Amino acid sequence: MSLIIGIDPGSRMTGYGIIDTQGDKLAFLDAGTIRTDSSDMPTRIAQIFSGVTRIVAHYQKYSDKPMHAAIEQVFMASNPDSALKLGQARGAAIAALTALDLTVSEYTARQIKQAVCGYGAAGKEQVSDMVCRLLSLTVVPQADAADGLACAICHAHSSHSMSKLLGNSAFANRSTSKKKGRWRLSEEDALMMLKR
Repeated sequence: MSLIIGIDPGSRMTGYGIIDTQGDKLAFLDAGTIRTDSSDMPTRIAQIFSGVTRIVAHYQKYSDKPMHAAIEQVFMASNPDSALKLGQARGAAIAALTALDLTVSEYTARQIKQAVCGYGAAGKEQVSDMVCRLLSLTVVPQADAADGLACAICHAHSSHSMSKLLGNSAFANRSTSKKKGRWRLSEEDALMMLKR
């Protein structure tokens, strides 16, 4: 029913992956990397912004399905300079996505690995292998592209779980009346349950 672009930000290589979702079924559409070829950080930021804009605009033009975006959150790097550059690259990607009216969801690396592999401390090879299995790929994508696809898969699983949880009549039709001993699950409570 919708397309999801997952972004794995990087100042040298930003991975992306696009999947098509219909209920709990996932289909691979595209994956790749946006490579920056400058030592100048402002130029790299412009290249990331331009690359993400070009990719999303292409799919918005040729698809009538809504598009959602997911991006990996910045982890705490031991090198402050690397963390700053990663944050800038991530900001460029988010700016491009929001400029094209996409809602951006953020996931930690642990959440992405948990959603794809069932294990929050999975290695890169495990993530890549599971991405191939979940999307029935015969060719293993480049590592950053696989991480972008993993991010998109994580969002698809989270969105599907949330819609099932909120759409479940057992939750949706409950009253807040204390006399009856019933309660209503709010969207905020449902989100908290999914994050656990």
